[in-house]
Amino acid sequence: MGIFRRLSDLLKSNVNDLIDRAEDPEKMVKQIIIDMQTELTKATQNYGKAKASEHLAEKRYLEAQKQSQNWENKAKAALSQGNEELAKQALAKKVKADEDTANYKQMYESISDQTEAIGNQVEVLKAKLDEAKSRQAMLIARSQMADTQKGLAKAAGGFDGNSSLEKFNRMEEKIEQKEAEAAAFSEIAGADNDLNDAFDKIESDAKVDAELQRLMAEMNGGAPAAAADTADAE
Repeated sequence: MGIFRRLSDLLKSNVNDLIDRAEDPEKMVKQIIIDMQTELTKATQNYGKAKASEHLAEKRYLEAQKQSQNWENKAKAALSQGNEELAKQALAKKVKADEDTANYKQMYESISDQTEAIGNQVEVLKAKLDEAKSRQAMLIARSQMADTQKGLAKAAGGFDGNSSLEKFNRMEEKIEQKEAEAAAFSEIAGADNDLNDAFDKIESDAKVDAELQRLMAEMNGGAPAAAADTADAE
């Protein structure tokens, strides 16, 4: 039966081996669970049908056995009445019932064995499905971790540390150059400011001196101090 060959394949499968060969392990794990659930449903349905056939075979076997006993009782009753011919007819029916009983017994035992085997397979599949479900999260986590490690390994393999460090050093040199230029401009600007301050002081001092001369002249009679000095000399 195809369903049981498939069931056997599933029971013999190594989940980890399937994951190793799968392009998408996470999807494969989920698909395995779905397949196993589908097979379990089919197997359970077939087990139900087999169980029904077993009950029917048992019923016919017991009925044939009962018929055999009934015809034997009738044969005994006929003999007790001295009717040997009627007893023979009853025994002929009993012989037929005995044949039916043997046939139904063989059928019942065969179906019973098959039903038991199917039931055992269903239980094994249930156990495998429970195990797969309990391992599903762990296997997916392992798959994701492996992908992460693989990605990191690829990134590390394609990373040129020396080249990157060289670029970093060149960038640092450029920044240092900019800092030096900024410091030089600041120094030049400072020197210009000092010079301007000096000229500003000279101009300011001249104005102060002029005001001083004016004030002194006013105090000496209204003539500028320079004119008074000239008059005294004459």
